[in-house]
Amino acid sequence: MKLITVAGSPSVGKTSVIVKAVEQLINEGIRIGIVKFDSLSSMDNEIYKKLGLPVLLGLSGNLCPDHYFVSNIEECFNWGKGNKLDMLITESAGLCNRCSPYIRDVLGVCVVDNLAGVNTPRKIGPMLKLADVVAITKGDIVSQAEREVFSFNVGIANPNAEIINVNGITGQGAGELAFYFKKAGEVLSVEGKKIRFTMPSAVCPYCVGETIIDRDYHRGNARKIVI
Repeated sequence: MKLITVAGSPSVGKTSVIVKAVEQLINEGIRIGIVKFDSLSSMDNEIYKKLGLPVLLGLSGNLCPDHYFVSNIEECFNWGKGNKLDMLITESAGLCNRCSPYIRDVLGVCVVDNLAGVNTPRKIGPMLKLADVVAITKGDIVSQAEREVFSFNVGIANPNAEIINVNGITGQGAGELAFYFKKAGEVLSVEGKKIRFTMPSAVCPYCVGETIIDRDYHRGNARKIVI
């Protein structure tokens, strides 16, 4: 089964571009399933259901979405194999720029949008820098010059990625994204595989519910600003 991970910041258009690409793949007879990871709530699973796709929805709640993803991806993969899918696409929660929900030897797609600003690609960490494909959305809202500068900066941040432009409303460019989905290698199992980059460190009292602001409560993994 092919396994694909799609990640990106909140509201960049991850679901929209997946839907446009999947619509083309469905017409080719490819059996596709979706796992939607989110933090607090999501209605995106209903969008996928309208396409007739088997869907899983996982909410991380007060846990880091990336940690939640890694803790559950094996069960999700086995669910996909149990449903005899040809392709399983996982859509991440809207992640912070530090996260990296990519697995080695598994296609990783990062979705970014032109509205974030031309310098944003330089600010995004492994979520962009370690992706195999970068899909840029909302190009119809900015000027041609802004699109070119944004794409150029994406190339600087990740010179090894395939960079494509996709319109989540009209579907323009979705065929190219579908091509990379089909090109992804098949995966026998995710057991024992490694993620491409370490998770954000999070071991302190505030991680487990502390709310008091006081130096005496700063234990574990704490980093102080230099003043």
